[in-house]
Amino acid sequence: MTEPFLSVRNLKTWFNSSRGPVHAVDGVSFDIRKGETFALLGESGCGKSMTALSVMQLLPSQAVGNVSGEVLLEGQDLLTLSEVAMRDVRGNRIAMIFQEPMTSLNPVLTIGDQIEEVLRRHRGLRGEQAYNKALELLDAVGIPERKQRYGEYPHQLSGGMKQRVMIAMALAGEPDLLIADEPTTALDVTIQAQILELLQALQRDSDMAILLITHDLGVVSGMVDHVAVMYAGYIVEKAARQQFFDNPSHPYSKKLFASLPNIKKRGHKLAVIEGSVPSLAQTFRACRFVERCDYAWQTCRDREPRWFEFERGHGARCHLVDTELPPHERVRPVAKAETSSALKSDLGAPRTLMTVEDLVVHFPIHKGLFKRIHGYVRAVDGVSLELFRGRTVALVGESGCGKTTAGKALLQLIQPTAGKVRYGDVELTQLSRQAIKSHRGELQIIFQDPYSSMNPRMMVGDIIEEGMAAQKVGASSEERRQRVEALLRQVGLPPESRYRYPHEFSGGQRQRICIARALAVSPKMIVCDEPTSALDVSVQAQILNLLKGLQDQLGLTYLFITHNMSVVEYLAHNVAVMYLGRIVEQGSVRDIMENPKHPYTQALLSAVPTIETSSRREIIQLEGDLPSPINPPQGCHFHPRCAHAMPECRENYPLAKILSQTHQVRCFLYK
Repeated sequence: MTEPFLSVRNLKTWFNSSRGPVHAVDGVSFDIRKGETFALLGESGCGKSMTALSVMQLLPSQAVGNVSGEVLLEGQDLLTLSEVAMRDVRGNRIAMIFQEPMTSLNPVLTIGDQIEEVLRRHRGLRGEQAYNKALELLDAVGIPERKQRYGEYPHQLSGGMKQRVMIAMALAGEPDLLIADEPTTALDVTIQAQILELLQALQRDSDMAILLITHDLGVVSGMVDHVAVMYAGYIVEKAARQQFFDNPSHPYSKKLFASLPNIKKRGHKLAVIEGSVPSLAQTFRACRFVERCDYAWQTCRDREPRWFEFERGHGARCHLVDTELPPHERVRPVAKAETSSALKSDLGAPRTLMTVEDLVVHFPIHKGLFKRIHGYVRAVDGVSLELFRGRTVALVGESGCGKTTAGKALLQLIQPTAGKVRYGDVELTQLSRQAIKSHRGELQIIFQDPYSSMNPRMMVGDIIEEGMAAQKVGASSEERRQRVEALLRQVGLPPESRYRYPHEFSGGQRQRICIARALAVSPKMIVCDEPTSALDVSVQAQILNLLKGLQDQLGLTYLFITHNMSVVEYLAHNVAVMYLGRIVEQGSVRDIMENPKHPYTQALLSAVPTIETSSRREIIQLEGDLPSPINPPQGCHFHPRCAHAMPECRENYPLAKILSQTHQVRCFLYK
């Protein structure tokens, strides 16, 4: 076996705080070899990103100087280098793709300037040489119209484009090691597949090593060579990829697998990891996972487990795998039962709650001194849907296709340009703003970002009670207070949470508060806009269980906007696939997931990462990005990216073809 290119030994990084030192990284060790991809896997707050920043010596000011251990890059300890010396390593020997490209790119410099900055610093290129190399890099990462993009600013690019620019900047210095921190977290599955394929192709060409930081098991399954699972600041399991997926051994690793939603778990609760990652401002004398573990016994509470390698290349920090424990410490209770109890099955024929016909939302584009209208953004361009009581319709598609705009237009939070939205016997589009208010309590929304949708200066109890007061729910403030406490219990939070502020909660807890706020006015329908997109799999499982349980108890109808197809498999009854403002295919969840007909739907599903080799499809690469809704292509909007495009696709938009009682598609392939 070749020598490691990067060898991390007993790395520790801590912050000074009012509660004492916070050990963000607490004794991490691993090796990465040339041409190899190594993954750090785990929940938010477990220390993955801080490990990467420690390697790069890009720590926040509170941690500067509070690092120990060794970070050996081909034998040279990076922790002993000065800041000036590290500048020659960063971008040259080691480059990093940060989790959020918009906050990492300079908003006042063009894309070309930012790439050329790296080329000047690490390759000594200037003028025409630097310009040509920058264009070559933009081409290498798959950015179309590279000369135009070269002169554009970050805000003019989509999320996928910005991520590609970050990769181009990282590759400009021709690094030997690329650290990719959650490079695909908030991207659509099609863009995610392109980014991962790009990284693998670049790795094959240059023998580059990759340190991948992620919480996505599907991405890990399809890309990495070795895996290390982090929890509470240290590594709890380490193995080659196949060893890990064939035999996850630490209870935390097993729970991560059990938390994943899929179609086989429909009708059952997902396994969840109760509680949260413990505070790292304490001194640990027992197993750090003990309070959340299904297998814990007294030995786990008495002393911290040691690292034990039970198979070549596969080890874990757990008493369960330690065969050298003294006999009196091996007494283990039966593991707690998995929370896979059946949920209520669907009863009776579905009843229509809302009917949407040819919904259109066009935003005018104003230009010039007199702000004359010079065109329209065709965000939603003729959407028809039917929503049933107690059922979930999933609305899926790439970012920018109009999903969120359609959801808001259903609730009349955005005024539709045309079309009908019939709720029961009421035509919502014909109501005045005052008349709409009487229906607000029945039609609610859970926004994608829970933190930005709450007033940071209001306590949680006041946030939940605000809608109740506006809709005159509850005869008195005392009655509303009791209802707030009952709602907090219903979403799994203690009643005393009402006296705390939003910033005091984790992302999953904030999403629960938003669900409680939506439930406070007794809705019949909730639009759920990407409510789990940025959550860890364990927190995602808790939210999905909560939403499904509430639907069974209260008969709620959901319009679930998402690009996570495994969530669709688990939660949805029907699926509508949206592309550039129009629905191209819709049907039952099994129609769409098992028998997709539209080429766009097939491409979406082929790009979904999965941990099961048997369910993987060959990835269908879509050329280019989503066209602009300002000037959509003539004919079928998908034809510029479609491998099956015919002459008639360029001339006319296809009518709906009924394939079965539950399945229809708009495509000339089915005449």
